[in-house]
Amino acid sequence: CSGLIKIRLKFLNDTEEVAVARPEDTVGILKSKCFPGQESQMKLIYRGQLLQDQARTLRSLRITDNCVIHCHRSRGATAATPALPEPGPAVPAAPGLPLAGGTLMVPTVMVVLALGWYFRINYRQLFTAPATVSLIGVTVLVTFLAFGLYGQ
Repeated sequence: CSGLIKIRLKFLNDTEEVAVARPEDTVGILKSKCFPGQESQMKLIYRGQLLQDQARTLRSLRITDNCVIHCHRSRGATAATPALPEPGPAVPAAPGLPLAGGTLMVPTVMVVLALGWYFRINYRQLFTAPATVSLIGVTVLVTFLAFGLYGQ
């Protein structure tokens, strides 16, 4: 087993798989070994860096035995989309899918927060000092989260 390294592939749902590779293997070879047919959908992250260059070797990236590479599967295959013209009718339906959950969450929270501030300003006798401090804290937290989500 000399010359082979074990790489721990960790996924977003906290599951792990072990891949065996050679230090001379490239990122592209690792993707094709571990995710055949899904290479364009998989994003590999090592030490906070997205491994975009498919030609880089594991040795040049300083990936050694028992290293952890985080794996993320993107929803759409960016490389396969231009090659397949058939999904034309499905394109109008695709933007509706993300709207079902996460994209409306931040605007909804902002509206609820704005209502909280409206009532704090107009009915200040109903708000105690800890309630006001909590409202300020939630506002700061939501602001950081919103800039974090949309700042990417």
